[in-house]
Amino acid sequence: MQLIEGIEKIISPFTNPAITIGNFDGVHLGHKTLLRHVTKKAKEIGGPSIVMTFEPHPLKVLKPEICPPLITTYERKVELIARAGIDVVIAVDFTREFAGNSAESFVRDILCNTVGMKAIIVGPDYTFGKDRKGSIKDLKRLSATCGFDVMVVPWQGAEGERISSTKLRNLITAGNVAEAKQLLGRYYQVRGSVVPGRNRGGRLLGFPTANLKSHNDLCPKKGVYAITAKHGQTLYRGVANIGYSPTFADHTFTVEVHLFDFDKDIYGDCIRVEFVAYLRGEIKFAGPGELATQIKKDIIKAKEILSS
Repeated sequence: MQLIEGIEKIISPFTNPAITIGNFDGVHLGHKTLLRHVTKKAKEIGGPSIVMTFEPHPLKVLKPEICPPLITTYERKVELIARAGIDVVIAVDFTREFAGNSAESFVRDILCNTVGMKAIIVGPDYTFGKDRKGSIKDLKRLSATCGFDVMVVPWQGAEGERISSTKLRNLITAGNVAEAKQLLGRYYQVRGSVVPGRNRGGRLLGFPTANLKSHNDLCPKKGVYAITAKHGQTLYRGVANIGYSPTFADHTFTVEVHLFDFDKDIYGDCIRVEFVAYLRGEIKFAGPGELATQIKKDIIKAKEILSS
């Protein structure tokens, strides 16, 4: 897959491209439906399949005070789009100047003249251009003079219900990671660098942990989870605790991961943690001994879930 970071880096228009446009936060099953239609249409018209997305998220530029935490990092989003078989990702450098493009200018100057668009695939509520004033009706009007096809794809979901990034975000922050998987088509993943922790997981409790500095905006609800984690190319099973460790009154938010049958020095390394099931909420225990007993129970439960 080709990644073009910035419209100005497009040297010449593509030949017969089919394109879809959006933030694609989460790259969920609804997004994947659009991507499948784009790749199919591209093959039909003999051109590349293209995804145009925005970096940073438009709300971070226009209304940062209401921008939600993003489900996927930019790097993860590009990776998932590539896995869907898309030929080209155009990551637009989203600025206030770019946001000032009128709907017609965006279609004529950028999509048609610069990208060479011959087909566009969008969802039923697609809007574009300055103040999001452009509609599907405008797209169809412009298609007659600019020479491109417009394809509107119905919502993907049970009984036509829309799968939205907002719904996914709410599920994840509520700890409903199993339900979130049904909308994502995969487990929710957090990536992080392993940093020094408080050195008590193995020493005090008997369960060594990796303390993560998360790269993600969005974090699941505080509590304990059954997880899988990838370090390098190897997948491990384990448990993760998200929260403030109330037993020790640290008042410091952490993501700590205990991997089964793992004994390596991975400080500074990046690991990818996938949240499989929510086990329980955070509890303040009487002391380290009571906490260690509960952790043993958590591990037994996690192993049962992960084995199934």
